[in-house]
Amino acid sequence: MPHIDFTLPHWAYWLGLIIFPIIAASLAKRPKPKERRYSLVLGYFILVTGGILGLHRLYVKSMIGLVYIPVFIVILYANSQGHDARSVYSDNANLVRQAERVLERESERVKTAEADLPSLQAAVQAAEQGSMAARRADRDLRRAEQRIEQGRERVSEAEGDLTAARPLLETSEADLAKWSNVAKYAFWLLMAGVLIDIFLLPGLVRRANDNIPPERALTPEELKLKEIEAAERQEDSRFVSTGWTGKLDKLSLYCGEFVSYWAVIAVIVYYFEVMSRYVFGSPTNWAHEAMYLMFGMQYLIAGAYAALTEAHVRVDIFYAPLSKRRKALVDLLTSVFFFIFAGTLLVTSWIFAFDAIAVPTGNSVISDWARGSMSFGDMIASLNLAQWTDPNIRWGEISFNEWEVPLWPMKWVMVLGGLLLVLQGISKFAQDLRALTEKA
Repeated sequence: MPHIDFTLPHWAYWLGLIIFPIIAASLAKRPKPKERRYSLVLGYFILVTGGILGLHRLYVKSMIGLVYIPVFIVILYANSQGHDARSVYSDNANLVRQAERVLERESERVKTAEADLPSLQAAVQAAEQGSMAARRADRDLRRAEQRIEQGRERVSEAEGDLTAARPLLETSEADLAKWSNVAKYAFWLLMAGVLIDIFLLPGLVRRANDNIPPERALTPEELKLKEIEAAERQEDSRFVSTGWTGKLDKLSLYCGEFVSYWAVIAVIVYYFEVMSRYVFGSPTNWAHEAMYLMFGMQYLIAGAYAALTEAHVRVDIFYAPLSKRRKALVDLLTSVFFFIFAGTLLVTSWIFAFDAIAVPTGNSVISDWARGSMSFGDMIASLNLAQWTDPNIRWGEISFNEWEVPLWPMKWVMVLGGLLLVLQGISKFAQDLRALTEKA
């Protein structure tokens, strides 16, 4: 099987979090067609992301897509068997290497000891019986004989290990090659099918659109269900207030909708990770951390959106029956707890963000400014293109794994999330005051 050796560049990660939601939002807000049609663009997107599963064929209702699945299962099974064979091969290869080293080392030691044995025996015979020299010569002789005996035992044991391990090594090596070839040929078979479907897909989409049955009139039950679904999918814009608070509400709304598209990024990245790990045997060192950081930032920015749309958990047993003015009064009285939390989040995040760019590993001028080594004016004057493009310059805190992604942008997103939450709280506070002052 071919391997994937790809590490997501840091700039691509941060840029993708900005560019992808803009593109996705523009596509989502396009006018929807009056009748359901298959899309060639979507077909190619599915082919790129799930072509080896035949999902592009299944999308256009082509049953040939089912042929892809058993071939894909063969790849997974072959990779699993190859993983087991690789473990057996590695174990036996280590055993063979260790036995060969023991043979080489102990054979030389035994040979040297046997060569020294006659001189040691002569020294024992020549020494005066009962003297210190005789005892020393006798001790040296016994050590040499013991070394020879232990060395021969180790040589014999190593030869036995070699005799047992070499056939297993050859068998496991053959199994590894066999399953690798099975996975490789099955993969190239899928790739051949995908390559053919690249040219056939326009015709498949056209044929699928031609086979769409004419729309029939909906039954009263279906109409009622459709109305219920439409009511459940009401636009969140209904939560936007009027006046100056509406601007703050729209900011929370747009930020929440923006980060909601990050969930699609997670699907794509984790799909890539699963395919890379189990199909190509090349697990990434960045996918998990990238999504871990992304969801943390999404949670922070979406806090204001949740406050706007009243999506936070609330005990409604007493609150729900209240009138609008009484709800506003309750919200005003309890807002003190909200602002304590939101203000603490904002201040603490600000401290974390400055600490992140002021860490000792940061060697940029911004890090120097955050550490108090230069003034703000000097920092602005020292900024140049090299500060942004030189790979040796680090702006602040980075992760400790192999990917080494900068963490300071996430800390500043914490500041942004806290600020949005405070602004949304101000909007809610003003709306509650407005509700209290309105005439009944």
